[in-house]
Amino acid sequence: MAKSPSSLTAHITRLEMTAAPKASLPVPVNIQTAIMRAPGIPLPFYRYLYRQVGARWQWVDRLRMSDEALTETLHDKRNNISVLYVNGAPAGFYEYFCEDEDTIELCHFGLIEHALGLGIGKWFLLQALYAIWTLNPTCVTTTTNNLDHPRALQLYQMFGFSPVSTGTGIVRPLSDKELLEIARKS
Repeated sequence: MAKSPSSLTAHITRLEMTAAPKASLPVPVNIQTAIMRAPGIPLPFYRYLYRQVGARWQWVDRLRMSDEALTETLHDKRNNISVLYVNGAPAGFYEYFCEDEDTIELCHFGLIEHALGLGIGKWFLLQALYAIWTLNPTCVTTTTNNLDHPRALQLYQMFGFSPVSTGTGIVRPLSDKELLEIARKS
């Protein structure tokens, strides 16, 4: 019988941004990119993106959600998902949630492994922030933790986020049984 993976301790940092980014970055050269909003995103495609982006960073929460709960979350009119395509293939996504008129949470942001190292991470985050700030919030929030990309916190701060709180959480990695169930849903 397969043993369940050990739980991991995550050191969580909550960040806030109170002004639109002032930076400007060109699209990386020799790469064809497109960012497309995905209203009504199909669950298997979302799970694929979430797993491809988040597997190495221990993103598990959305993978454990039932179809009904995930549908309700993703198709909430306050939730927005956009997908990055590089040279015709999905390469990452960002997701934000409009908490109220003033506050928007950048709840997911990341690249699929094949897009890492192409020099598009900073540019893609900037595009996500530009999209969010067109809605004129007074505050944009996000969280990261020590299980995320090692430069995630630094990248958020580079574009104007400031840490406002820290804490600790427990992440329970997916078991083999859960991975099989997810594969069946895809």
